[in-house]
Formats: sequence, structure tokens, C-alpha cells
Amino acid sequence: MGHVIAIDGPAGAGKSTVARRLAERLGFTFIDSGAMYRAVALWALREAVPLDDAHRLEQLANAAAIDLLPHNRVHLNGEDVSEAIRTPEVTAAASRVAAIGGVRAALVAKQQRMAEASNVVMEGRDIGTVVFPHARVKIFLDADAVERVRRRAGEQPHVPSEQLAAQIAERDERDRSRAQSPLIQAPDAVYLDSTRLTLEQVEEEILRIVRSRISNGKES
Repeated sequence: MGHVIAIDGPAGAGKSTVARRLAERLGFTFIDSGAMYRAVALWALREAVPLDDAHRLEQLANAAAIDLLPHNRVHLNGEDVSEAIRTPEVTAAASRVAAIGGVRAALVAKQQRMAEASNVVMEGRDIGTVVFPHARVKIFLDADAVERVRRRAGEQPHVPSEQLAAQIAERDERDRSRAQSPLIQAPDAVYLDSTRLTLEQVEEEILRIVRSRISNGKES
């Protein structure tokens, strides 16, 4: 297995953006774990599968053929669903789907297979604790709630800030309190508060950590 850079943290901390930039800069493969959960959620919504039907959702997760392609394209069972998985309805459903242990186990297995033959950057909420507990580099990327809402508002300018704040607060509570793979900082992860940092500064700080740990042959 190659080098794995695991980036965890709450919603709106900037994980996806910085992970993509790091992967491109290092020549690593970017694995968007969130997109995988969104793909399963989209399929569930299309099939009218209740979001509390753990058994059926696990079946979908196991059966789903999910391909993560360059330029942020996502295919589900051969169909390009890159835009379809980003709707508010799918976003809300994905959080509920991700709380189901069987779904997480199915997608973790897929993620681990993706990383077997290449160096990867992965972001999510349990990458350093569950998916790749032995990753060479683990980052817990955080920001205060006000800043996370501001960043989301930049991505979704037509959604009222109050609604975004409520969504993030609900997501934080669900992610941290779920029984399966809750959002926690791995003991050996480097905590990075990005509240007052630019994207470029966050990227450079993580690159510094990456170079230090990989060059030193550090195993987490």
C-alpha cells in the first residue's frame, strides 16, 4: 500500500477543497469519501428506500459501482451523477445513510481497495480512525462554527445563512454522537485550526506535515 494522507474534520472545515489541491500537487489520487455516501443516498432516494432501512441500504452500498474520476466526476453504476449528488436533498440523506454501520463497512472496504495500488489523499470523518488507522499522515482540520457557515454560504449563496447554520449544527451533532465511527480526532492526528488561515496557508501547513512525516518514515 502506498502513502495515505487522511484528513478528517467537521462540515464546512474545508476538507474537500484542500484534499483535492493536495492530491493534485503531490500527484496522489483523491478519494472523496463523502461523494461515495452521497452516491448511495442518491440511489436510495431514487429507489424510494426508507432512510431507516439499514438492511436495504447496506445492500445498496455493497452493490453500488462507484467510480471517482478526474475533474471531480462521480459515476454510479455507470451513470455520471456528479451534479445529482450535490442537491440539498441528497446532502441531508447522505448524513443519515452514513450513520448506518453496514453502509460504512461496505464503503470502507471499497475505499481500502482503491488505495491498495496508489498513493491517496482521503477526507471524511473517520478516515484516520477507521478507514486508515495506520496512515502515515493524519490531519484533523477544524474551524469555528461562524467561519464554517461563512464558507458554506460562499458555496451556496442562495441558501439563507440561518438555514446553513442550522444544517451545520445538526450535522455536527449527528456526526459526533453516532454509534458507528463518530467524528473524533485520532490520537496521532495533527490538529489544524483553519479559522484564520487562507486556503493556501492551510495547504502549505499540511504539505509541511506531509513532507516531515513521510521523509522521516513515520508510521501512525
